[in-house]
Amino acid sequence: MERRVAVELRAKGRRLEGYAALYGVDTRIGDFTEVILPGAFTKTISEGRDILALADHDPRRVLARTKSGTLRLSEDSRGLAFDMDVPGTTAGRDMLELAERGDLGGMSFGFTVPSEGERWQSDRRELRSVTLHEISVVSAFPAYEGTIVHARQRPIASPRLIAARRWMETL
Repeated sequence: MERRVAVELRAKGRRLEGYAALYGVDTRIGDFTEVILPGAFTKTISEGRDILALADHDPRRVLARTKSGTLRLSEDSRGLAFDMDVPGTTAGRDMLELAERGDLGGMSFGFTVPSEGERWQSDRRELRSVTLHEISVVSAFPAYEGTIVHARQRPIASPRLIAARRWMETL
């Protein structure tokens, strides 16, 4: 599963809202650049999948979920917007306190990419459709403008591509 981090997050009473992903922001990931295209989350949202909102990607600290209606996701021209009702749990109270103080690192999301969901052009990857699994409020990651990468590696290349790269490196 891949993860991204974004910074737009606001506390409003017992709710958190903001953007878990932004469209059209070029992000450098190791040796390639990646961009999320508008509509990348449309299929996941329309399928009615149960998407979780977690604290720091920890499945033991659920903050909200779409199945119960405590997490609402939508797309607009900027990206993947969210609005969640935060529980009165320790994790929920901690996240609200950190958000109100401005101490949170931002938002992140975990996803996989179906084979038809990406397009490569040289060293640029376009994410056209992703399967969203979760969004997370992250407390410790630094805030960056737009969307950045966290705990993410380039997809594993096919054996033919690896052999071709090795051959080209000998030239």
